[in-house]
Amino acid sequence: MSSDYKKHEGKGEIHDGHGRSAPYPVSRLGASVDLVDLAQQIATADSHINTRVSSKLQVIADQIRYLQNEARKVLESAQRDQDLHQAQCNFKRIPGKIYHLYQRADASNYFSMLGPDDWGNTPPHDFKGSYRLENDMSWTPAEQVDMPDDSRELVRRLLQDQK
Repeated sequence: MSSDYKKHEGKGEIHDGHGRSAPYPVSRLGASVDLVDLAQQIATADSHINTRVSSKLQVIADQIRYLQNEARKVLESAQRDQDLHQAQCNFKRIPGKIYHLYQRADASNYFSMLGPDDWGNTPPHDFKGSYRLENDMSWTPAEQVDMPDDSRELVRRLLQDQK
């Protein structure tokens, strides 16, 4: 029991210290505590907290959707790479080279070093696309080879900012 509290007969503990340390108003000159104002303050605080939590949860939901979309792209790319690696090829594939994918009438795919232009625009089978084999054994569609890689540029800028 603190020295600021004294036991009074029939009244329990009563604060007997300085008014600034009292757990309740001790002066009639102080602002009165109105229960309606207190309830309104609590309701306002609840409203602000709910708004803040809702906005944070919305940001997280947007991030989840973005990550789901990125995961879908990664899985589609992996499936495409697997399909391309299963295409017949009668030569050694070298990373950095572009190969041309054709499909025979029996739906089997094969790679050729010759593109449609090399066949005089009349290839022997249906041309399905050209792909560059990357060092990590992934495939990049030829039309995307010259496109800048945003993620590499972002990493480069982040590393520059650290210096």
